[in-house]
Amino acid sequence: QVQLVESGGGSVQPGGSLRLSCAASGIIFGTYSMGWFRQAPGKQRELVASITSAGSTNYADSAKGRFTLSRDNARTLYLQMNSLNPEDTAVYYCNADSRAWGGSVYWGQGTQVTVSS
Repeated sequence: QVQLVESGGGSVQPGGSLRLSCAASGIIFGTYSMGWFRQAPGKQRELVASITSAGSTNYADSAKGRFTLSRDNARTLYLQMNSLNPEDTAVYYCNADSRAWGGSVYWGQGTQVTVSS
């Protein structure tokens, strides 16, 4: 059974930083792409950053130059977020997608990020 557990959200002032973590269990990194999505109130869920099974990363334009996606061999996905601004306020969700291998899409429960002064 796939489980994704996010942590690291919180409140920060504009210009601050946060690091989100997603602990994954029940998956093998080589057969999943993973990523972070976010959903702000009244808006659709949107991709923030993703990493393929081969390790290639992709970032939304809003994240480029400020956010860094990484993962370790312990099946944890990280999102380092710097220079945060109020527009980054949202619930951030970890995602694991194995549809390319005939599997499913999985989501974590989400972690709130609030950027305000």
